[in-house]
Amino acid sequence: MEAQETSQTGPPGRRAVLKGLGAVVALGSFGTAAYGSITSRTSGTDLRSNLTIIAPAAAGGGWDTIAREMQMVQRENQIINNTQVVNQPGAGGTIALSNLINMEGDPQTLMVGGTGQLAATIQYETEATLDDVTPLAVVVEEYGVIVVPGDSPYESLDDLVKAWKDDPGALPWTGGGSFDELVITDLALKAGVDLANFQFVSSDGGGEAIQALLNGTAKAATGGYPDNVDQIEAGNLRALALVAPEPVEGIDIPTAVDQGYDVSLTNWRLLAAPPGITEEEKAELEDVILETIDAPEWAEAVERYHWSENRIFGDELTDFLETERERISGLYEEMGS
Repeated sequence: MEAQETSQTGPPGRRAVLKGLGAVVALGSFGTAAYGSITSRTSGTDLRSNLTIIAPAAAGGGWDTIAREMQMVQRENQIINNTQVVNQPGAGGTIALSNLINMEGDPQTLMVGGTGQLAATIQYETEATLDDVTPLAVVVEEYGVIVVPGDSPYESLDDLVKAWKDDPGALPWTGGGSFDELVITDLALKAGVDLANFQFVSSDGGGEAIQALLNGTAKAATGGYPDNVDQIEAGNLRALALVAPEPVEGIDIPTAVDQGYDVSLTNWRLLAAPPGITEEEKAELEDVILETIDAPEWAEAVERYHWSENRIFGDELTDFLETERERISGLYEEMGS
């Protein structure tokens, strides 16, 4: 999963401080090196001559992987003459979002974003939002999975939820970032668990969350299926539910929905351009994205990383983002953020 800003559960006062800090960081001055690496690219009047893709997280995360796979596909298929990837980590993706806003009118820059970035703008109450850029497309989504240690006494999601409802404070959860905490919160709401005693152990990424499970710091977790599949297949983790709206071919895990818990928040990946580009430039960038995700090398990446394709463009994208914003805002309200 992407290197999202790690969320923390605590008293409202503590959350207020976190939100304030996040907003300050996200809207602060840009690092000279990061900004320079974008603006110094080779100039070109044709947007297909040069393209920069911003990954709003450190190298190796989910957003970075999307950006670098797109770079490879565009090079292999000569869709773009020169594509480069720039990493701009921090504040759940809102630093990169602020930078993109300040590149108004530049059609040769794209940013990868997604659920975690949208969540961060809500959690930190940032001035910069996705309304301030030009969303172009959702291209894939990643499903979460609810897991427990392989030797856990909980054999099913119902077993886990029953124990959680009986004593919420005695069953600490973990996850790799704010998106995972949202999924757990949604499950708590749908299962009738008292959120006042909700225990969430912050982990910096999926790998650390798995370690928290294996060393006993947490008793249950949610994270991206790609992050957990190896440990599940090795028997170190037991998968209790897939967080998806319906069963997924090739993944033999029952969904939470099918088990009576309407939890289906997905980790989708968005591509956006700066504000102020022309309609012609927007259409050309949409064509670039379509050519990229239609390439066989992209299909191979989708399979390799266990992504699920979900192509959303145009008016459908506008409606989708608004629905997701309302949904995530409601979860944060329930969390007391």
